[in-house]
Amino acid sequence: MRGVVLAGGAGSRLRPITFSMSKQLVPVANKPILFYGLSDLADAGIEEVGIIISPETGDEIRRAVGKGDRFGLKRVEFIVQDRPLGLAHALNMAMPFVDGDDCLMYLGDNLIKRGVADTVADFKVHRPNAQILLAEVPNPSEFGVAELNQDGVVVRLVEKPKVPPSNLALVGCYLFDAGVQKAIDSIKPSGRGELEITDAIQWLIDDGQEVRASMITGWWKDTGKKEDLLHASELVLSDLSEKIRGEVIDTEIRGAVTVGVGSRVVDSQIIGPVVIGDNVEIVRSKLGPNTTIGHGSHIHDAAIEDSLLMDGAEVSNWKLRFSLMGANTRLTGTPAPGFVELTVGERSEIFGT
Repeated sequence: MRGVVLAGGAGSRLRPITFSMSKQLVPVANKPILFYGLSDLADAGIEEVGIIISPETGDEIRRAVGKGDRFGLKRVEFIVQDRPLGLAHALNMAMPFVDGDDCLMYLGDNLIKRGVADTVADFKVHRPNAQILLAEVPNPSEFGVAELNQDGVVVRLVEKPKVPPSNLALVGCYLFDAGVQKAIDSIKPSGRGELEITDAIQWLIDDGQEVRASMITGWWKDTGKKEDLLHASELVLSDLSEKIRGEVIDTEIRGAVTVGVGSRVVDSQIIGPVVIGDNVEIVRSKLGPNTTIGHGSHIHDAAIEDSLLMDGAEVSNWKLRFSLMGANTRLTGTPAPGFVELTVGERSEIFGT
């Protein structure tokens, strides 16, 4: 089985963060989202992966992933999709790479708690023509949705329906045998002008082929929006274990906290779960819970909770909550009283009055 990971797209729902970086490289617990998925595929025994990239952010993805060996992959091939014409179009771009093998298509901005190893194993045992992973969601109109009959058999798939037939959303993980090529060749663009993967799977159903459904057993997050990204961060941090590798002086630590190499935490209070990267300086500040501080950041006389700060962030005097700060951002001066909620793009500066 070969993997196809989608790492293109404009990331418009995460702007301004994604004006200058790929949405798949936004870090959660100081690890890019894409890296979680690549590791999951390797853990499932998939050693060859094609990564769909866009012309705008493709070079950034190439540099970040490299040869893929750090994730346990033996072969990585980058495939450029010139325009975002749908998931089925992206998969079609990768079919020469798949070369008649089974494939797993994975959306690179998704996080799946328990990975995909169990799903891959189930597919290999039952050998359906396709297998989809489903999760119950409160807002099914924002996703592809599956309708099952009373026996649990998939009978219909609908992409972002106004009137959802169920609350079962398609998780960004799909498995196919070689027959998916005929399905892709047989469908037409939707009203959105895209080749929908739901239409391709529906073609398989209508053609009498077996489409198997599995329910996700842990949490799953599509990290395309700020609130989902922060929630994903909270979920990942909930499994954090304490690891203090830096210097902690006159500081109270409660809960699971990691402090990276070369970091100094002085006269502060840290309430876990909190991840503090390498070469970070924190002085007279209160951090946490559910907070990540990127590598090389400087935090002075600040309070930060339920937030994600990327590498090189600088915060002095501000109180942040539910905030997302891009790399090398600066918040200084005298801020508004009380906690504020911000989304700040890379290399931006805000000076309080």
